Amino acid sequence: QVQLVESGGGLEKPGGSLRLSCTSSGLTLDGYSIAWVRQAPGKEREGVACIAGDGAPYYTDSAKGRFTISRDNAKNAIYLQMNNLKPEDTAVYRCAADRTCVYYASSYYRPFYWGQGAQVTVSS
Repeated sequence: QVQLVESGGGLEKPGGSLRLSCTSSGLTLDGYSIAWVRQAPGKEREGVACIAGDGAPYYTDSAKGRFTISRDNAKNAIYLQMNNLKPEDTAVYRCAADRTCVYYASSYYRPFYWGQGAQVTVSS
């Protein structure tokens, strides 16, 4: 059974940093494009970043300059380094595996697999 598992969430102060990890049992992540998607209470789901199978990163405007997505194929892991966190970054962050990064920022995004999510709370 394929599982995507997020870790690294938590409570951080504005301006602080967190690193999220996405790992998998049953799925070799380097064969997929992996996205980070977040959803805050009462808000629409929002694609944050995606890394393609060739390692090319993509970011939405909310993440540019503050977040970095990376992959470590040896560890079968994807990371989202989040710096200069803001209260509006508060959300549940989920990783997702798909064939491409083309749709990760779209409401049409229908990846093959979703993780359960990790809570990120940014508050003083």
